[in-house]
Amino acid sequence: QVHVVESGGGLVQAGGSLRLSCAASGRTFNTYGVGWFRQSPGKEREFVAAISWRGGRTRYADSVKGRFTISRENAKNTVSLQMNRLEPEDTAVYYCAADLHGMGSRVAEYDYWGQGTQVTVSS
Repeated sequence: QVHVVESGGGLVQAGGSLRLSCAASGRTFNTYGVGWFRQSPGKEREFVAAISWRGGRTRYADSVKGRFTISRENAKNTVSLQMNRLEPEDTAVYYCAADLHGMGSRVAEYDYWGQGTQVTVSS
């Protein structure tokens, strides 16, 4: 079992930056991939970024490529999402999730989810 908790959300102006953190506990951290997803009102939850269990591979949604960076620090059981050049369209609840079998891009591939953290980008 894996327990993940997100933090770092908040209100920021367009063009600004935020850094989200995901703290994990339970199963040995460096044995599973971690992803970030987001969901805004009335929309489906969508993939943002994912990182492999060792951190050597990453993948991003086209909408955030070049602006967001995912990283992990296995010694601290944390995954971070650095978000730069934020846009109002990035406003959403951001979720961290654990993929026990890889680093998928679909909601159904993830086994454990956090409660989410709100990110609001004002124009």
